[in-house]
Formats: sequence, structure tokens, C-alpha cells
Amino acid sequence: MSLPTMHGTGRLTADAEVRFSPNGTAVATVPLAFNARRYNRDTGQWEDGDVCFIRGTLFRDAAENAAETYKRGMEVVVTGRLKTEEWQDRETGQKRSRVALLIDAIGPSTRYATATVRKAEPRESAAPGSSWPDVPAPGTVEEPPF
Repeated sequence: MSLPTMHGTGRLTADAEVRFSPNGTAVATVPLAFNARRYNRDTGQWEDGDVCFIRGTLFRDAAENAAETYKRGMEVVVTGRLKTEEWQDRETGQKRSRVALLIDAIGPSTRYATATVRKAEPRESAAPGSSWPDVPAPGTVEEPPF
């Protein structure tokens, strides 16, 4: 059985942040908020609906590219797989969980902004002789390596 997929447009609630696993794999965290907005004709104002907060994760070169590109407040279009993360709270010992998004693709939304795209320079993790960075193919993002 495979994980459920998600496609959506949301906003970053903080800058994308990269860190490295003990084996050197780049892992980026992309905190996202998805909400419904509607225009109220009676008041002439936009109104926010329910909000869904999801932590997105990218790996390898895609992680480093995201950390250089995505900043708080940017609207992005994402696709990925939903996964439940579970852990034990260090302070209380209680089991905790949250829904997370393993991001297969992310890009800037051009609904309210413009974007300039440039090809990323290959990093050390690129395959020998390859001109493209080692970015996982859609649907092949793995679990965090730590």
C-alpha cells in the first residue's frame, strides 16, 4: 500500500531550513500553511477559513535548493505524500504524532508574484559525469536518514 498523495498551494510559515544527517544527507524542513479564503461580498473583505499546518520535508540537492529559495510568506505549489510521524515527548513521555508531507516537487506560485528560475549548479552528490543535480525522481523520496 502506498502513502496518500497531496497537491496544493500554501504559504511558508518560516524560512525553509536545511540540516545534515550524520552521513551528510541534506534534509530541509518547509513549514506550510494551507487555508481557504473567500471574498465576502457583504463586507467587501477577504475572510480566512480553516487552516491546516503541515511540515514538509525535502532531501539531498532539492533540500539545499529549497533552503536557498523559499522564505517565510512565499506562496508555493507542492506535491508529495502524506505520512504520519510519531515520537515520544521528551518532557512528558507521551506518544505524539503529526501529519507530515514528504515533498516530491515544490515551486513558487505565480498567482501574486513573479519568479525567475535558473538551473542549479551540480553539487558533490551529483552522479559522475552528470550535469544535473542528484534530485530524487517524483515518488522516490525516502524517509529521513536519522
